[in-house]
Amino acid sequence: MKRNSFFITLGISVALLLLVSATTFSWIIGKSSLSLLVGGVTREPIASIFVSRQAPVMLSLLVNPERLESFSQYIASPANRRRSSRELKDLEKTLLANTGLNYDNEIQPWLGEEITLAVTTLDYNHDKSDGVQPGYLLAVATKDPELAKEFLQVSYSRNAIANTSNLVFDQYKGINLVHQRPSKVISSRNFTSSAVVGDFVLFANEPKILRAAINNAQVPDLNLKNSPIYQDSLQTISDPRIGVVYANLPALSAWLDNSSAPETPKALQTLAIGLSIKSEGLVAQTALIGVTGEDNQPPVLSELVGALAYLPANSMLAIAGTNLDQFWQQVETGLDLNSPLQQLLTQLLNRYQEPLGLNLPKDVFSWVKGEYSLALVPNEKGMQPDLVFIAERMPDVEIAPAIAHLDQLAIDQGYSVVDLLIQTTKVKAWTKLITNTDLEEARLGAIVKGVHATITQGNQYEIFTSSVAVMEKVLSKTKRTIVDSRTFQQAISAIPTENDGYFFVNWHEIQPLLEQQLPIVKVAEFAVKPLFKNLRSLTLSSQGSENGVKRATVFLNLGVRE
Repeated sequence: MKRNSFFITLGISVALLLLVSATTFSWIIGKSSLSLLVGGVTREPIASIFVSRQAPVMLSLLVNPERLESFSQYIASPANRRRSSRELKDLEKTLLANTGLNYDNEIQPWLGEEITLAVTTLDYNHDKSDGVQPGYLLAVATKDPELAKEFLQVSYSRNAIANTSNLVFDQYKGINLVHQRPSKVISSRNFTSSAVVGDFVLFANEPKILRAAINNAQVPDLNLKNSPIYQDSLQTISDPRIGVVYANLPALSAWLDNSSAPETPKALQTLAIGLSIKSEGLVAQTALIGVTGEDNQPPVLSELVGALAYLPANSMLAIAGTNLDQFWQQVETGLDLNSPLQQLLTQLLNRYQEPLGLNLPKDVFSWVKGEYSLALVPNEKGMQPDLVFIAERMPDVEIAPAIAHLDQLAIDQGYSVVDLLIQTTKVKAWTKLITNTDLEEARLGAIVKGVHATITQGNQYEIFTSSVAVMEKVLSKTKRTIVDSRTFQQAISAIPTENDGYFFVNWHEIQPLLEQQLPIVKVAEFAVKPLFKNLRSLTLSSQGSENGVKRATVFLNLGVRE
């Protein structure tokens, strides 16, 4: 989807402010009277009164960037203070690139405690002849409305002198609107219209977007602030925060696809995110409304999943939980068949199940009723990562036929099932003989497609790995496991103890692989470079649902890694 470069700069600025602020909070050293030390502020975005209930997405920074910089200087060592200040200055340059504006002299004097960006509508004019024309609104709080008006007047005068636009003045419901009509055709995604409304300066890409914002503020039934679903979402996010993201998921999906899907879908699905500062990183609390599932379902776990104790300490990705069969059914019923996430999951499944003719949901997930864990482990020879999958054997679930079926599928694909002894444990390996022709003399060799074993000590587990080498690591009695890893312990430190399991990514281990497999990752890294430069790990965990609101927590660990 094409985006005008100037709009991209403004459009991602709020997200950048939210994310880059996290890079300066890795050095929290104790309690302080500073409000940001407790994670942020408790208020909601005031500018939500200007935003329509059907808006695809709204992002809000709830503290002045100057407060973030001052706070980072207070808690950082001298070396880190210089880095923190440099990153924020770089952000300012990015934000104001190609605008001719100076932050310190022209914006900082009047900038208040909130910056809100919203995609307000999917197509503001509903004219098929000019394609889809989304509406964009930027609402900036001001601590001095008169200084803000002076800033706008100076900006108007500069453009008039440069002969880049003609000014059109208008009034709407007692509020002065100014539209800069460009002297040449430019993208309709530029912020060309502005107005000062109370303690906010509003910018939009069309005058009608400003008029709609004023209407929303004056009619409570129209705005997001008074939406029951919006309020229900935010009420479940109790921690202080520095930012809020709210998305109407069907409308957001349509905006990302640059389409004009109905703005009032039959099944409204919304996502609210509260971003908070925590020790060594940034925590995102999420509230999801409108997906299928039980309205009230408490977290199923109160301690770490035992199956994690078999995953190697250097696992680059780890997933752990309980009752994989039920979880997968919830995923299938909760996601639309045509949604990007569902398509991505299908592609990932096919990558691992097609070579052996597997149907993973039927052949594997269906009998995993107890604990499970899955990991990607770096390959010792630098090849594709090895896979480890561990499933608890439950007394009331007969899995022998399922294991025999997997062996038969391997045989049907031309593999032999052979018995091996690893670390005094009997295992079965799926192997195929090959002829090595790279040597002067042809020699027979074997490739291993998979290995599986049964652990009978303590809790009983069925273990699957993609190689003999990684099975040796899993079965070693002297191994360091992921539970022993300081990186993993830090990664789960901000996750509630009562949860439904973990999705953990060791960013430094998996970053090269993701950049190779998913080029979009490099684009994201460039867009939010300060965040990825400091990112150590990412952890996601859900916490059940209450009154139809599904809760989850995401922790971006920006602390010291092992």
